[in-house]
Amino acid sequence: MNKLYIGNVSAEASEEDFETIFETWNIPHSGPFLVKTGYAFVDCPDEKTAMKAIDVLSGKVELHGKLLDVEHSVPKRQRSCKLQIRNIPPDMRWEVLDGVLAQYGAVECCEQVNTDTETAVVNVRYAAKDQARQAIEKLNGSMMENCALKVSYIPDENAAPEGPPTGGRRGFNGRGPPRSGSPNLGARPKVQSDIPLRMLVPTQFVGAIIGKEGATIRNVTKQTHSKIDIHRKENAGAAEKPITIHSTAEGCSNACRTLMEIMQKEALDTKFTEEIPLKVLVHNTFVGRLIGKEGRNLKKIEQDTGTKITISPLQDLTIYNPERTITVKGSIEACSRAEEEVMKKIRESYESDMAAMNLQSNLIPGLNLNALGLFPSGTPGMAPSMSHVPPPGAGCSGFGGHPESETVHLFIPALAVGAIIGKQGQHIKQLSHFAGASIKIAPAEGMDPKQRMVIIVGPPEAQFKAQCRIFGKLKEENFFGPKEEVKLEAHIKVPSFAAGRVIGKGGKTVNELQNLTCAEVVVPRDQTPDENEQVIVKISGHFFACQLAQRKIQEILAQVRRQQQPKPAPGSQPPVPRRK
Repeated sequence: MNKLYIGNVSAEASEEDFETIFETWNIPHSGPFLVKTGYAFVDCPDEKTAMKAIDVLSGKVELHGKLLDVEHSVPKRQRSCKLQIRNIPPDMRWEVLDGVLAQYGAVECCEQVNTDTETAVVNVRYAAKDQARQAIEKLNGSMMENCALKVSYIPDENAAPEGPPTGGRRGFNGRGPPRSGSPNLGARPKVQSDIPLRMLVPTQFVGAIIGKEGATIRNVTKQTHSKIDIHRKENAGAAEKPITIHSTAEGCSNACRTLMEIMQKEALDTKFTEEIPLKVLVHNTFVGRLIGKEGRNLKKIEQDTGTKITISPLQDLTIYNPERTITVKGSIEACSRAEEEVMKKIRESYESDMAAMNLQSNLIPGLNLNALGLFPSGTPGMAPSMSHVPPPGAGCSGFGGHPESETVHLFIPALAVGAIIGKQGQHIKQLSHFAGASIKIAPAEGMDPKQRMVIIVGPPEAQFKAQCRIFGKLKEENFFGPKEEVKLEAHIKVPSFAAGRVIGKGGKTVNELQNLTCAEVVVPRDQTPDENEQVIVKISGHFFACQLAQRKIQEILAQVRRQQQPKPAPGSQPPVPRRK
């Protein structure tokens, strides 16, 4: 990434002209200028110098009446999926940028590049060449908050050579997972796959953190190589405001310590005498592992750092606010050490969950997990396989267009009904709204007294979200032991004529389903079909096993439906749609 391409070069330009320009702007180069008709090449000693040349010269410096166009020199074979986007507004939030990039395809990774410029620079890798090409065409030169974006290819070391693939099964990459990002940019995290640090700060200190015309926060971001979002408009009138810090673990900790020091100084200047604890926001998914068995993990952090740590109660959670507040009291030095230890544990838990999610998502066809928002802050950066869309005609498994609604009967412990319903029905209403599904508790009559049936009606993604939250709620409310995995039974109905396809010849299909999904799948024999000519398939297992089995069975049903559709008679013409 150190070789530069210089375009829009006048026919009169010479090597000496470029020597003069680079010397004037104090940009070193490590080789001679190769000047051709209309363009030139030069090597820089390192990536940082190449970036400086692009930022300082491209579109800004004129040579013989022509504005130079400077970008990374990328061989044609390496113009694949990796782009660099420059001149991004410095105060743009990551969520906004993620949304812009996602318009053109699945983003595998997005990492910020250290530069000395006021605006931000990111390297982006798309899942496919055509997605990257479309992003360049649409984004290059487009305006974003008064900044014209500059988008160019950067070398993609993993670009497959042109021509037919050699080896490997179709649809599989025989070279293993793609390497993430450029090797020269290891100092920055993959923003999309890293947990940000979220803090709560007293509202009266927000002004001091921002500083006059934003000078203080700009200095903090520059010194700590971080991206800091101060959510001033959230919770109008609240005593505290959330702050999100995106960076490496070290960058987040440095920024956190600096913000604590700013608040401490402001407190002295304004004679504010109350203690200012460090408050970190953590998604409830990770809190149990942070606390540890019998509170051991938390006690160890307290002992090692000399701090007092408390965690907000579960009752404060809602389905829309899944974060708990970790309050740390002690000196700035002690609080800073505690933050490092707390976030280290959180990141380990997150990475473990993501590894499990990636593993399972490869097996769950059609689920766009990226859109589910099951992870903190709607964590972007899911693996590309998670946004896989099945081919047209995939029936219930596909989420493009208008997916078909499904009905699942999920059986929960009878004692857990109150927790699922919530006070005055609030939890089940919020859950239904969140998932986009109808969720009802069936009456207890005629059922096993130890179990109750939850009826969930909605498309596949709504099923995933609703069932995920129910499994999670049962774990949170301790209906299963700390080392016990939540395993539930789900029933889905299938047309009686399709039951044989689910079972397979000699039970082959159902056995394969069980081996693949790790769920127990049973089609009870001698069932009498109901009034809709349907029979029950029982699925038992942990959450991902149940989901995978449900999706695989729906795939089989979609295939049966397609085969049941009448074929047009030979020689008949398909109906021509009338124009409106």
